[in-house]
Amino acid sequence: MKLEKVTEETRPGRRYDDACAAAHALDLVGERWALLVMRELMLGPKRFSDLRADLPGISANVLTQRLEGLEAVGVVVRRKLPPPAGTQVYALTQWGYESEPIFQALGRWAARSPLHDPTLPFSATSLFLSFRTMLDPARAGDLSARIGFRIGDETFLAHLRDGAISVDRGPVEAADLVLTGPAPVIAAAVYGGQSFEALAGVLGIEGDRALAERFVTLFPLPPKA
Repeated sequence: MKLEKVTEETRPGRRYDDACAAAHALDLVGERWALLVMRELMLGPKRFSDLRADLPGISANVLTQRLEGLEAVGVVVRRKLPPPAGTQVYALTQWGYESEPIFQALGRWAARSPLHDPTLPFSATSLFLSFRTMLDPARAGDLSARIGFRIGDETFLAHLRDGAISVDRGPVEAADLVLTGPAPVIAAAVYGGQSFEALAGVLGIEGDRALAERFVTLFPLPPKA
């Protein structure tokens, strides 16, 4: 992207005028909601309406401003899906995807905050990024498995292998285990210590029950500060 395209109108509202690269990062993505918009694009492109649904506290006007600002600085790009969809979506650029370690570091650090409220809204993307952040390779060991998730109208397939986890949108028919329920309910089983029995009726489990019991133990939270 050419530098002259980034005008005062499309830059974030305030700048630090500081040569530190961390300060420049805040110039680029430090506006309220900017990082959360980026987070929601980490698993692939989304329509404007999908972003609004996954960020319930943001207004259409603010979301438009943040998308325009992120596009202007080269973090987000607009695309039009081929027919028959023909829908406009927003996606991270390759440079935008390189920011995931920032979210992981912030997530690990903020999880130690005594003020963190896990009962607030929690999107599917947040859940899967937390899995990629909090997975303990030692606990996972040599476990190799495919875990499917049905969350609302979307399906996701996670591949657990070599002490790492990857997650993509896609069909779950080939999964060894399928969990069905809202993202906060799945998080309650993984991070909140809620038993499957306590979540019966709101969390569905299909397939390898022993794998389900082990899976929810693989993501220990750090101790509170």
